Amino acid sequence: MINSPILAEACTDRLAALFVRFPVRARTFHSGALCGITDFAAPEDRGQIHLIRNGGVQVLHPGRPGLQIDVPSLLLYPRSASRRFVTDTERGADMACAELDFEGGATNPVAAALPDVICLPLQRIDGADGVLKLLFEEAFGTNCGRHALVDRLFEVVLIQVLRHLMETKQVNGGMLAGMSHPKLRKALVGMHEQPERDWSLDALASVAGMSRSVFAGAFRRAVGCTPGAYLQAWRVRLTQRALLQGRSLQTIAVDVGYGSEAALSRAFSSACGLSPRAWRRAQSAD
Repeated sequence: MINSPILAEACTDRLAALFVRFPVRARTFHSGALCGITDFAAPEDRGQIHLIRNGGVQVLHPGRPGLQIDVPSLLLYPRSASRRFVTDTERGADMACAELDFEGGATNPVAAALPDVICLPLQRIDGADGVLKLLFEEAFGTNCGRHALVDRLFEVVLIQVLRHLMETKQVNGGMLAGMSHPKLRKALVGMHEQPERDWSLDALASVAGMSRSVFAGAFRRAVGCTPGAYLQAWRVRLTQRALLQGRSLQTIAVDVGYGSEAALSRAFSSACGLSPRAWRRAQSAD
């Protein structure tokens, strides 16, 4: 029996806090055949997702190896990236494509945790058969409301991809690698859910069910930084989101676990090179 409410919560949903605090919205922009040469470039601070239903596609990336796709597949670009699709000029390839608006842009922890490009055969994404079947039916159909429905289905597919990456441990290093670990993920979810808590190394190790030294070493190896550095980075990300929402520093300081505006400003400036107010002014100017 689990007595700690934090540990119990940490065991339930690794992605809940991430999507509540940093939502992702999809917007379909293409469904149909692509023939010949097609160039893509996602708008700044947005990603794109392509679902290839049938047809061969050669994908060319500037300055990096290309891809040859011959089976129904998913291509995910969490950040803006240029690419060229080359398909048969007559038969083409049927695909559905959507832009991904990661709230917070470059500060969105989901986008930041993913590699530059992910290519997965559709049959390897566990549990996605029904969703993909419905998405293709709606994307290539004429039903009313299909655009809104397909947008939501793309968001579901993204969640299923994240599940797949965590369950199969395909991400080396960073947050998703930690979320793949059966014990470390409990501490990560605890920080995500309760950033305002005074998290000590002992407390995090206890949530993970590990000794202090074993936890600290395993966290650094998996995530690539110390638990304290991760917690500070998470709090800074939350602060940036709250600043863009126009909230006061005093309120933000309490919500993210700093005792005062001054303490928050010091941590924020150390991480970002600007004070919170200067950072907000710079974002407003952009």
